[in-house]
Amino acid sequence: MIRVVLCDDHALVRRGIRDTISEAVDIQVTGEAGNYAELRDVLRSAVCDVLVLDINMPGRDGLDVLTTLKAEESPIKVLIVSMYPEDQYAIRSLRAGASGYVNKAGDPLLLINAVRTVALGRKYVTPDIAQMLVDSLTNEPPEAPHNTLSDREMQTLLKIASGKRLSDIAEELMLSPKTVSVYRARVLEKLKLSNNAELTVYAIRSGLV
Repeated sequence: MIRVVLCDDHALVRRGIRDTISEAVDIQVTGEAGNYAELRDVLRSAVCDVLVLDINMPGRDGLDVLTTLKAEESPIKVLIVSMYPEDQYAIRSLRAGASGYVNKAGDPLLLINAVRTVALGRKYVTPDIAQMLVDSLTNEPPEAPHNTLSDREMQTLLKIASGKRLSDIAEELMLSPKTVSVYRARVLEKLKLSNNAELTVYAIRSGLV
């Protein structure tokens, strides 16, 4: 039996994922969480082979969770299930320690297959991600400017592009407003932009939001 814990800040999404994977007789959902704090509590009591994790959550997001689990040398396999396009986050997630990446808009049967695959200790990637990986090995296209951002800088970019104020971003990421301002300044410098409006336009044109 594959024991799965779900972590997504939307209860309806968790329910949909739970209903989907519960149709498989060899998969059991042993716990659910809506944010990082809840997840830490759940993992202390629930047996977990595979963590099905969203990227975009309040406070510490999915990439932060990946970093923490990797630092702790946790045996838990992590499957990212996200609304973000594969070309923007899949490879970033895999590099951070995820065992697989599935888009929420995909076929539900792919999710079941992905859980089974990562539970076996293998990586799960869709054909599109596999092609991106091959292209990255065989070609050297100009790297998109946002790919040079750190995870925190990328988080800051996305939240600014979503219309959030620096004070709101600081509260969600559990950082000081001054620290968020530093990340914003770094993003502007790396992307060669001048203000939040330009950041928002860049994010939209790049398919990040």
